[in-house]
Amino acid sequence: MTDGRLPLERPASSLPGVRFGAIARHGDNRGAFRELWRASSFPALTAEETGSPAGSEPRFVQANQSTSAAGVLRGLHYHRRQLDYWVVGTGRALIALVDVRPVVDGTGIAAVETRELTVDDWGVIPAGVAHGFLALEALELVYLVTNEFDGRDELGFAWDDPAVSVPWPRISGTADGRPILSERDRSNPSLAELVASLRD
Repeated sequence: MTDGRLPLERPASSLPGVRFGAIARHGDNRGAFRELWRASSFPALTAEETGSPAGSEPRFVQANQSTSAAGVLRGLHYHRRQLDYWVVGTGRALIALVDVRPVVDGTGIAAVETRELTVDDWGVIPAGVAHGFLALEALELVYLVTNEFDGRDELGFAWDDPAVSVPWPRISGTADGRPILSERDRSNPSLAELVASLRD
C-alpha cells in the first residue's frame, strides 16, 4: 500500500461511490501479516460519501469486528451519516448493496448489487447505500466507519423486501431454508415504510 492507492482494486461497482478490492497478505511458515488500512493510501473522504455535516472533516472514527456463523444474515442496514470500509478477515460472505439514494431524494428507484467477498477482500460502502451480508461460512468481518455508533442513524429495512428483490440464496443448514436473523433484522420495515418515516 505504498503507491497511494488501495491495493488490488477489483472490477468497478455499478453503484456510485462503492469500491471493491483486496489487501495484500504476506506470509510464511510462521503465519501472515495484512495491512488493513493506511490513511496515506486511502482516497480522501468527502462529506457527500460519508454523510458528514458541512464543515466537518470526514475521517474514520471507529473500528469494529463482527463474527457470524454460517447461515447468519445481517441487514439490510442503512446509514445517512456513515461510510463503511469492510475487510473480510476469515470466511466467505455474499454481500448485498441497495442504493436507496434515488428513492430517498425522489429521483428514481433502488439499484441492487450483490458480490461474494472472501478472505482479504474489501469494500467501501458510502452513506445512503444500504448493506447486508449472508455468511456463506463462518465469517469474521473487520470494518472501519466514519461515525461513532449512534442509534439514531442505525436504520434498516427488510432483508427480503419484494420491492427490492435481493437474490439471497436458500440456506441449506436451516430447517426452512431461511437465514438466521437477529430480532432487529426480523422486524425491520419495508423500504417504502423506511423512506416514508424519513420524510415525516
